[in-house]
Formats: sequence, C-alpha cells, structure tokens
Amino acid sequence: MAKTVRVGCHSGFWGDTETAAPQLVRHGRVDYLVSDYLAEVTMSIMAAQKLRNPQAGYATDFVTAVMGPLAREIAEKGIKVITNAGGVNPQACRDAVLKACEAAGVKLKVAVVLGDDLLPRVDELRGLGVKEMDTGAELPARVVSMNAYLGGFPLARALAEGADVVITGRCVDSAVTLGALIHAFDWSMDDYDSLAAGTLCGHIIECGAQCNGGNFTDWRLVPNYDNMGFPVAEVASDGSFVLSKPDGTGGLITPATVAEQMLYEIGDPRAYIVPDVVCDFTGATYAQVGKDRVQVSGAKGRPASNTYKVSTTWPDGYKFASIFMLGGREAVAKGQHSAEAIIKKTRRMFAEKNMGDYRDVSIEIIGGEATYGPHARTTESREVVVKIAAKHDQKEALALLGREIAPMSTGGVVGMTGSFGAGRSSPSPVIRMFSCLVPKTLVPVTVEIDGKQIALQEGARSGGFTVAQLPVEPPPAPPLPASAAQTVPLVALAYGRSGDKGDNASIGIFARKPEYVPILDAEVTEEAVAKYFAHRINGKVTRWRLPGIGGFNFLLRLALGGGGMASLKADPLAKAFAQMLLDMPVRVPESIAKEAKL
Repeated sequence: MAKTVRVGCHSGFWGDTETAAPQLVRHGRVDYLVSDYLAEVTMSIMAAQKLRNPQAGYATDFVTAVMGPLAREIAEKGIKVITNAGGVNPQACRDAVLKACEAAGVKLKVAVVLGDDLLPRVDELRGLGVKEMDTGAELPARVVSMNAYLGGFPLARALAEGADVVITGRCVDSAVTLGALIHAFDWSMDDYDSLAAGTLCGHIIECGAQCNGGNFTDWRLVPNYDNMGFPVAEVASDGSFVLSKPDGTGGLITPATVAEQMLYEIGDPRAYIVPDVVCDFTGATYAQVGKDRVQVSGAKGRPASNTYKVSTTWPDGYKFASIFMLGGREAVAKGQHSAEAIIKKTRRMFAEKNMGDYRDVSIEIIGGEATYGPHARTTESREVVVKIAAKHDQKEALALLGREIAPMSTGGVVGMTGSFGAGRSSPSPVIRMFSCLVPKTLVPVTVEIDGKQIALQEGARSGGFTVAQLPVEPPPAPPLPASAAQTVPLVALAYGRSGDKGDNASIGIFARKPEYVPILDAEVTEEAVAKYFAHRINGKVTRWRLPGIGGFNFLLRLALGGGGMASLKADPLAKAFAQMLLDMPVRVPESIAKEAKL
C-alpha cells in the first residue's frame, strides 16, 4: 500500500480548458487523473443528443481532448483515469475511448459503471409515489432524464478488476476521487471518517482550478490567471491530504483559497450527504505547509443514508433571452423604458393572435446593478446592456418577441446601439429539475469490463441516516453593543463563495481573523441575510456554523427563479451572490473599523 497517492482533476464541467489534462499528465506526477463533466442540465442535453443519435450522449471532449492526444503518455506512466464523461451513454463513450487508444497504438482496459439511468423505469417509480425533496410535488408527466447519483465504491470495484480507465454516468461529483482512494487504501464501507475525508478531497478538487485561486475573493493576489495550475491532491491513508499544483503554473493555494472551495454548494455542512457516507465538514481545518501547499484534515463521517438522490429533468414550455446595448445620459432609465415598451407591444400582439400572455418576464439593466436591487449604487451609468428574458407556452410567441427587439433601434428610445447578434436568437425549451430520493435497493449497479458484467450489492448499504440525528444549531451571538455604531463592508472581515443548489442559493463566508468570528456570528444572521436579499428570494434562509474555519454557510431557498436552465435571471447559478453579500454593511467596534479601513 502506497504511503500517499496523487490525484489530479482536469475538468470541473463540460467545456473546461483543454490545457488542464496535458498539464497534469506531463507535469503533475499523478497516479489518478479524474474529471467531472456533469451538471444536472448537462444530462438533459445529453439525453436529447442520444435521442437524435444512439451513439451520442456523452462528453466528446473527454475523447477528443484527453484520451486521443494523451492515451500513449497515460499508458506509459501507468496513470489510472476516472471520469463521469459517460453521461447518458457510458458504453458509447467507452467504445470511442477504445478507438482513440487503438489509433494511438496502445491498449488500455476500459470499464463502465452502469445503473444510474432510471429513465426506462420512470413509470415504475411514479407508481411508488416518489415526491420532490423540497416541495413534495408529484413526478412530472413528461421526463427527459432521470439519473441516480452513484457513489465511489462501484468505481473502486472497477479499478480492482484491473481497469485503466473507468467511465461512469451520473455520480456524485466527488465520487471520481473517492473511488480512487477507496481502491488505493482499501477502505471499507464503515470507514466513515476516511470516506468523509476522501469525499472532502474530491469536493475540493472537483471544480478544477477553482480551489487554486479561481473565483477567489482576493482576486488581485492570484498570479498568472492565463496559466492556471490545476489541483493535485497528495492523499494519505486516513484521507487527509495536501493540496498542490504543478510547478511553474499560475494560481494560488492558501488556506483561504481552499476553504472557499469547501463552502461551494454544500448546503448543511454537518450533513453533506453522498451515497457512501454522510460528511461533517464543520471541523475541517486548513494549514499552509509550503508555498502553494495546504494540508486539509478534520472531516468526520456518519453512516450513509439508505437512499440515492435522483436528479430528474423535465420540459416546461419555452424561454427566450436577448441583450442589446444602450448608451447616453439616463441610460438605466432609457433601458428600462425600452424593454417595458417591447414587452407591452408584444403582449398586445399576442392578444391579437390569441397566443396567450407571457408566463414570466425578466428585465435586467446590466450596468445599472439590477441584480443588487435596493443596494444598487450605479444608477446613473451612461452605457448599459439591457437583458430581456421571457417564458411562454408557445415557441412562436417568443420568436415574435425576438423579431420585435431590433425595430426598437429606429422606432424606440434613443441610444440603442445593437443586439450583439442575440436579437434574432431562437427560443429554447425550459428544462426544470425535479430531485427525489429512491431506495438503494431499487437501483441495481453493475460494472462492465472485458465483456462481463459484475453486479454490486449497493442496496445492502443502508445506514439509515436521517437529518433528525443532527445536533441543534445554537442561536446567534448576542447583538453588539450600541457603541459599535461604525460599519464596514463584510468583505473587510470575511471571505466568501457561492453557488446553486437547484432553485436555492448557497453562500459560505469565513472570518479573515479569529477575532472577527463573534462579529460575524452576531451581525450576519439568518434574518440579516434574508433582509439583504429580500429582492431576490421567496423562501427562508438557514445558517450553519463551521468552527474549523470560523465560518458560516447559508442556504437561501427559492432564490434563483427556478435555477439553471429554468431561470430567466442574469445569475441563475448564484455565482455572484457571495460577492453581493460581501458588500453588506456590518457593525463593528471602532478599533476594528480603523483596522478594516487600513
């Protein structure tokens, strides 16, 4: 058993840079090369591709940009490759990889993990009465994709069978790393702390360069964005690891850059639930152990739940979005007036054609800080981009909207300069998400390798975890005394990272110094955050503590207009929510106010 193994992640989404895999293969000294290609919406896109072409439905980039050019080097260095690039067609992805290897003159053993695709069984599951996790809604009548999030043990089994390349469909993003570590260290299903630590490792590196200074709050400290280093985790047998990157690459690895990534889209940090374990990240700690080297430890685990989370996508009408620039004095007001006039005119045209009204309309004046609502400061901008987005049951109605935007350049408010080619863009389907839980016993998982199928007993792993087992969060710290009347923006005290959880926004913050933690506890409460984002959210706000980093994680429910491809908002994935929150005024003692201004 190796003392440590090196795992490098080259892709955080379908479309990540093609420079990452060569960097890690040639300069990362990695034992395992892993990648994540699948967002929820990606599955519906791949499902549509497979309907048109039975050989499609996977991330072709994995074949053309990774295995094709690098197969020989991967084979020569003995690197094991694990990916969820299989999408909705892992077997077609395998066949394409084998052809790429043949063209490169190498032989690699390729395994696929099957069982996540539940679309053929949708009627069976409908009969079982599955409900949406948050709303309790019934399963939609028409479903485009339906996939269970599988875990790391099937991937580990494929490696144990001698696979050089393991291709899976929908799995938990961190599972591609966890599977490698389960195999490398022979972890069992009840090694809960190790499994949680391995999951944290996978979670940290799953978004590629995002843990190496990408999206970092203090962005000016990050050198050489043009040559970002991708993450390499040097993992010990207990799951603790040192995060690093190839020498000579850009980026920045500090406790703050890595802790920000831990907070990315985790929801309740006491119970980050994956199929193999329920993780508690509240006590995780980060220590600088060298230049661009951070040691991560302290994750704890609980027995797994007895269900898989299942992500389902379904079509719900159509949407359209277009942007155009408008300049000159009063640009914000003129942009708003222009957009409202277009919507008013097309509504009248719809009525004349018996098309029905819009289901939803979104007008955002980008450059006028529309996303900030009442907190906007730049309302007198002299150039803005006007974004009009709308939903309608009829595709033809939205096509009419698209045709009526350009005429406003001659028959509308002065200053419209052009639509950047988007004025004639086509309507597209609204794809909504439906997330539910399905018993593991109903999801048979198999590994296919060398022409044989190996059935796994995933259903036997029913730990039965429930949220009721978690400790109760203590109330916020008492308010600061009235003498603490001075305010500073939150960014002076904290780092932040945000992302989406379906239609919910997840925002994590943590203190720049330990002495700031009580201020954050008292000032950045559920009520304060709900008030600050009142213009964006329609649900409640929940806060959890992370004492290991002096941090707090927030979940803002019903904040994204449906989220993902279902949203009309300019920020449907909550990428900028933390940046907005970091502008929130926070009351501090005078001594800290002076320090913060410095």
